[in-house]
Amino acid sequence: MSVAAEDNRMLSRAPAPEDAQFERQLRPRTFEEYVGQEQAVASLRVSVEAARRRAECVDHVLLYGPPGLGKTTLAGIIANEMGTNLVTTAGPAIERGADLMGILTNLGGNDVMFIDEVHRLPRAVEELLYPAMEDFSVNFVIDKGLHARTLKYALRPFTLVAATTRPGMLSAPLRERFGIFHHLDFYSETELTRIVTRSAAILDTRIEPGGAAEIARRARGTPRIVNRLLRRVRDYAQVNGDGTVSAAVVRDALDREGVDARGLDRLDRRFLTAIVEVYNGGPAGLEAVAATINDDAETLAELVEPYLLKIGFLVRTPNGRRVTREAYAHLGKQPPAGAVGQGALFE
Repeated sequence: MSVAAEDNRMLSRAPAPEDAQFERQLRPRTFEEYVGQEQAVASLRVSVEAARRRAECVDHVLLYGPPGLGKTTLAGIIANEMGTNLVTTAGPAIERGADLMGILTNLGGNDVMFIDEVHRLPRAVEELLYPAMEDFSVNFVIDKGLHARTLKYALRPFTLVAATTRPGMLSAPLRERFGIFHHLDFYSETELTRIVTRSAAILDTRIEPGGAAEIARRARGTPRIVNRLLRRVRDYAQVNGDGTVSAAVVRDALDREGVDARGLDRLDRRFLTAIVEVYNGGPAGLEAVAATINDDAETLAELVEPYLLKIGFLVRTPNGRRVTREAYAHLGKQPPAGAVGQGALFE
C-alpha cells in the first residue's frame, strides 16, 4: 500500500480488517433498524413479504453503488426477514466452477447467497450461474470428446444477492437474470446522524447531538466511515476527556487525524492542491494528476473522486478534471478568472 493510500485509510469506503468485529456488532438485522436508502428498502420489504407469504424465495437481487453503503447489510436483512441462512462469498474468492458448485449444492431451501464484487467472477464460473439462477439447476459435463455427456443436477430454490461497485462491467446475460435492481447512493448528514447515534448506544458511548452531527458531517456520506470515525473519537474522548463525545471533542480528535470539516483527508487535499497548483485548476487528466502526487489512478478514481464530485469540489470535462470555486474556497486559495462553479462547467 502506498503512503497516500495508507493516509486515506480512515476515510476509505473499503472494509479494513479491524472493521469486521465492529461491523458485525453494529449491523442492522431488520428493515426496521436499517437507516437510509428508503426507496430500495421499501421495495425490498414488499418483495420479501410477498415471497414469505407464498413460501417462495425472493427474486435475485442486484445491488450496486459505492462501497460501504450497506449492500452486505441488506443481504443479511433479506435472509433474516425470510428466516433463512445467509451464505457470503466474493467474486475473487470463487476461482473455479467446483468452488461455486460446492456452495450451491449446500444451500438450503430459500437460502440467500451473497456474492460481493460479482463483476470479478471468472467467466467460466459466471456461466455456471446462469442455469442456477434461471431454473435452479447446474449442468455437469462428464467425459470428453465423442463420449461427453451433460448431467443436470437440481438445486434447492435460493436467492442470489449480488453486489458491485461497477455495474457496467457485468455481462448482459448475468445482468438480465436479476429480477430486482437497486442503486445505493451516499447518505445525507441527517441519516448518518441517526446511524452514529444508534451505534453509540450499542457501544455504550455517551454522545451529544452536536457530536453526532459533527461526525456525520465528516463521514463522506458513508455508514462504514461514520462508524469508523465514531470508534476513533470514542477512544480520544476516553483518553483526553470524560468519555462524552461532544462537538468540540470530535473536532479536536478528527482534526488531529487529518479529517477536516467537509470530510476531506490528506489524500483528497493533495489531489485538489495538485490540480490547483500544477495545472492551474484544470483541466487535467487523472493519470497526470496521479503521477504528480505519486499515487495510482485507480486509487484516485475509487477512493477520492466520487466524493469530491458528489460535494461539487470537482467536475469532469471532456478534457479532464477541473477544480471548482467551492474547492478553492475550502482550500483557502483564490480561484483564477473563469473557474467553474458547482453544477456548471463554464460561467
